[in-house]
Amino acid sequence: MSMTSHVKNTLVTTAAIAGALAATTLFNTTTVKADTTSSAPVTTTTSATKDTAIASAQAKVNSASAAVVSAQAAYGSASTAASDAAAKTAAASASAAATSSAVANAQAAADSAATAKSTADANLAKAQSTAAATSHAKSITSAAVVSAQSAVASASAKASDADSAVASAEAGQTVTANFNLMKSSDPTQQSMAAGFFAKQVTIKQDGSDYLITITLSSGNGYIKSMTLNGEQPTATTANGDTGTYTYKVSAAVLAKGSATLGFALQTPQGPMNQTALAVFPGTGKSTSDVVNDAVNTTIFNGLLATKSEADAALTSAQAALSTAETNAAKVAQVASSAASAATAAATVASDAAVVATSAATNLTSAQAANSTAQAALTSAQAAQSAVDATLATAKANLDSANAALTSAQAELKSAQNIVVVTLASSAASSASSAASSASSAASSASSTDSSAASSASSTASSAGSAASSATNSAASTATATSNVASSASTTMVTSAVVATPATTKKATSSTPASSTTAKTLPQTGNENQSALVALGLAILTLGIYPMMKRKHA
Repeated sequence: MSMTSHVKNTLVTTAAIAGALAATTLFNTTTVKADTTSSAPVTTTTSATKDTAIASAQAKVNSASAAVVSAQAAYGSASTAASDAAAKTAAASASAAATSSAVANAQAAADSAATAKSTADANLAKAQSTAAATSHAKSITSAAVVSAQSAVASASAKASDADSAVASAEAGQTVTANFNLMKSSDPTQQSMAAGFFAKQVTIKQDGSDYLITITLSSGNGYIKSMTLNGEQPTATTANGDTGTYTYKVSAAVLAKGSATLGFALQTPQGPMNQTALAVFPGTGKSTSDVVNDAVNTTIFNGLLATKSEADAALTSAQAALSTAETNAAKVAQVASSAASAATAAATVASDAAVVATSAATNLTSAQAANSTAQAALTSAQAAQSAVDATLATAKANLDSANAALTSAQAELKSAQNIVVVTLASSAASSASSAASSASSAASSASSTDSSAASSASSTASSAGSAASSATNSAASTATATSNVASSASTTMVTSAVVATPATTKKATSSTPASSTTAKTLPQTGNENQSALVALGLAILTLGIYPMMKRKHA
C-alpha cells in the first residue's frame, strides 16, 4: 500500500470516528447506580409515567408496611396471650395431677381403713364368741368342781364307814399264809432246815402289830432257842417232836414279807447255830396282800370289799375334784383372757370405724377437689386451644403482610429501575451508526489515488474541527455530569443505557431500602445542535468520497 493511500484512509477514518465519538460522548452518557445483585429487565417509558409508577408503588409499600406493623402487633398480643394460656394450662394440669394423686392416696387410705375395720369387726366377733364360749365353759367347770367336791365328801364318808366296819370285823381274826425258809447267803436257794418247818404260818392282828406263829413239824427236840429278827417268841408250845413259836412283828415287817430266823440246835454232833431267811407269803406276794386276801376270804359279810370300793370311790372322787379344779382354773384363765381380748377388740373396732369414717370423708373431699381441678384443666385447655387458633391466624396474617410488603417493595424497585428515553440518546445512536458506516467506506477506499486522499483529508479536517467543537461542548457537559455523579456516588457508563434494581430488603418502614433510579443528564439546545453538526459531517464525508473517486477516475 502507498503512503498516499495510507494517509487518505487514516484521515477519512479519523474524521468519521472523531465525529461519532463526539456525538456519542455528548448524547449517550448517563449516570446509573449499578446493582449487581439483580438482573431484572429494564423497562423504558416517559418520565411522567415512571413518576406515577413510583408513587403508586411507594403507596403500596407504605400501606404494606403499616399492615406488617399492625400484624406484628396482633401477633405479639396473640403470642403473649398464648404464653399466658399455656402457663394457666400447665398450672391447671399440675393442680389436676396433684389432686389426682391426692385422690389415689385417699382411696388407698380409705381402702386400708375399710380393710382394717373389717378385720377389726371380724376379730371382735371372734373374740366375743370365744369369750361367750369360755364363759360357758367356766360355768360348767365350776359346776363340775362343786359336783366333784360333793362326790369327794360322799366317798370320804363311805370310806370312813368302810374302814370302821373292816377294823371292827378284823379284830380277832386269824389268817394263814405260805411260809418258806431260804438261805441267808443266797435267798434264791432253799435252806436245808426248810424241811423241818410247816409250809404255812398263821397271822393275827394285834392292835397295830401282828402276831406270826411258825410251826416246827419235826426236830423240835433239837431246838434250844429260836428268834425272829433277833426277837424271842412271845409264846411257844411243844408236843413231842413238834412245836409252835409265836412272834410279834410290826406292820412294816409284815409288809416286807421276810425276816431273819435264827436258831440254836443241840445235835448229836454237838451244838449248832444257824440262820435262815423266813419268807411269809412264799408266793411272791407281800404278806399284807396275803393277809388282806385271807381276811377277805374269811369275812363273808363283804365289809372289806365295801371298804375297798369306798376307798376307790374316794380316790376317784378326789382325782375328779382335782381335775375339775384344774380345768376350772384353766377355763377361768381362758375366759378372763377372752373377755380382755373381746374388750380390746371392741376398742380396736371402734377406733377402726373412726379411721374408716375419716378416710371416707377425706376421699370425698379429694374427689371433689379433683373434679374441680379437672374442670379447670378442661377450661384452660379449651382457652389455650382458642388462643392457639388466634395465634395461628395472627401468624398467617403476619406472613401474608410480609409477603405483601415484599411484593410492594419489588414493585417499587421495578418502578425505580424504569429508564426514561430522551432525544439525546436517539441522536447518539444514529451518530454511532454513521461513524461505523464511514469507517467501512474508508476501508474500501484503500486503492484510490493521492488526489482523492487530499480531498478526503480536507473533508476529514473539517469533520475533525466540527468534532472538536462538539467534543469541547460535550466535555463541558461531561464535567457537570461528573460533578453530579460524584456527589451521588454513581458510575459513568457509555453507549448502553442499563439500569438494574437494587437489592430489596424486608422492612416494616414505609421507605424502601437501597432503591436505584436511572438518571439521564439534561440536554440543552446547543448540545442538540452540535450533535446534528457532527452527524452531518459524518454523512458529508461519506458523500464526498465517492465524488472524489469519480473525479479522479
